[in-house]
Amino acid sequence: MPDGSLIRTCRRTGTGNRKNYSGKHTCHGLLVIALTDDKGRLVWVSAVRPGRTSEITACRHDNLTTHLRAAGLGTITDLGFVGLDDSGPDADPAVNTGYKAARNKPLTRGQKLSHKTLATVRAPVEHGFAHLKNWRALGKIRTDPTWATALVRALPVLTNREVAR
Repeated sequence: MPDGSLIRTCRRTGTGNRKNYSGKHTCHGLLVIALTDDKGRLVWVSAVRPGRTSEITACRHDNLTTHLRAAGLGTITDLGFVGLDDSGPDADPAVNTGYKAARNKPLTRGQKLSHKTLATVRAPVEHGFAHLKNWRALGKIRTDPTWATALVRALPVLTNREVAR
């Protein structure tokens, strides 16, 4: 199950660092997309992207749905990924999301029940990200995406080993 998270970084000055500012979180950081299994263990981590990048854009750059279809897998995501899987109506969806309510069209009782079910299934994903964010080394990153990608891709191995103890 994919999800994205902003890793807060030390702020650097200058116009070159503006791309690392996340307006959603109102802080500087780097975006990481990761896939977890149903128990919350990190399986795959994307390349680190600037903080202003949205989760759905990062997944599109990584061709996530193509890779999931090639492996014959499907996934359950949060509302940040609505519209990621633009497959045809006859194809099996690779990405399942919840429903967004509109101002003039509230959610039905069935849609609310569906959201509750999705939330219980997605709870281990949040635990996986919590284990990843526990590493203090992530707070020391000075917004160098190449070094940060190497560090973040090494952490799932250490995280899974520590959780298994």
